[in-house]
Amino acid sequence: MSEREVSAVETLSESKPLKDLFQKCYDFTAADEVKALGLYPYFRPLEENEGPVVKIEGREVIMAGSNNYLGLTSDPRVKEAAKKAIDKYGTSCSGSRYLTGTVNLHVELEEKLAEFMGKEACLLFSTGYQTGQGIIPTLVQRGEYVVSDKDNHACMVMATMMAKGMMANVERYKHNDMDDLERVLKKLPLEAAKLIATDGVFSVSGEIVNLPDLVKLAKRYNAKILVDDAHAVGVIGKGGRGTASEFGLENEVDLTMGTFSKTFASLGGFVVGDRAVINYIKHHTPALIFSASPTAASVAAALKALEILKEEPWRVEKLVRNADKVRQALKSHGFKLMDSRTAIVSVIIGDQHKTLLFWRKLYDAGVFVNAFVRPGVMPGWEMLRTSYMTSHEDWHLDKIVSEFIRVGKELGVIS
Repeated sequence: MSEREVSAVETLSESKPLKDLFQKCYDFTAADEVKALGLYPYFRPLEENEGPVVKIEGREVIMAGSNNYLGLTSDPRVKEAAKKAIDKYGTSCSGSRYLTGTVNLHVELEEKLAEFMGKEACLLFSTGYQTGQGIIPTLVQRGEYVVSDKDNHACMVMATMMAKGMMANVERYKHNDMDDLERVLKKLPLEAAKLIATDGVFSVSGEIVNLPDLVKLAKRYNAKILVDDAHAVGVIGKGGRGTASEFGLENEVDLTMGTFSKTFASLGGFVVGDRAVINYIKHHTPALIFSASPTAASVAAALKALEILKEEPWRVEKLVRNADKVRQALKSHGFKLMDSRTAIVSVIIGDQHKTLLFWRKLYDAGVFVNAFVRPGVMPGWEMLRTSYMTSHEDWHLDKIVSEFIRVGKELGVIS
């Protein structure tokens, strides 16, 4: 740098203090403050994981916070399928699906998932989070509209932001509020292309979208529909086929996306829809073209889980019974719950510190749940989200309920 350039920088720094990009990182102390209180509920490593009971910090606790809905992550058949895939294909596909990263297992899973979901075609992505980013910015382009529920999962939110960055128009409507959705749609040009994007089962609350009314509005206002069924497949619908199946609207939902990290006991994501639409996404989305493909082990595990889901529909029925048992018990003792009939049972505590303290007392008693606090939820909606598995037995559920009641009374959440 020349003397003149150095002088110019010094002059600038004297008139305007130089900002440090990392200062926000140094200023972030919230997590450390909660850790110092012994109330930090996040990033706790599992030492063993056998489904309803896990080992954390050297002791066994009942897991009431996992998305392992059908209890298949520890199923010997699923584990064996993954091991055999590694023996045959190795540990990585070492490339993009677009080039050298496709193996026959990818094609087989796409065909079987499309058939299971009642659609013409399917496309796999490497993660569920990535799937929304592979769909929305690829389909919704300059001058077109994506209309999104305000409580959609973060992957949908990020996908809409990416679409906006590519000059698409983004609109949001109040959570699951069909009157507000119609208000938004009414103000848009009828002739314009639109995509309504919504969770099928909302991940925080476990609520189900009002799909029948949403479908009516989509038809009235010239919109296509994308449903994120990450928390719905394997949980609701005929044989666990998700939200559209739950309402008998399989032919009215244009695209359904999902993940393998929950019901399918693996890692990855997918979207199903008309063959031409899936083919367009396949050849245009950077999320697929520039990303390493799902490993053979992950795909083989998901394939086996799908097979089990089809052959053992009792797993879905037991999952719903388990969640309902806890839901009704907590309601009867005065807990305030989010409205749901899915595998998610969210208990509203309504106070940041009390939520973290409640979490800690449950954990000390041998029950692990998920604490949702600000900024993840709005003030007054701080909650403990519990989720259930087919593999939970009655004694697990009874222990969860009894500890909730004990701690709830101790902290004054219930009387």
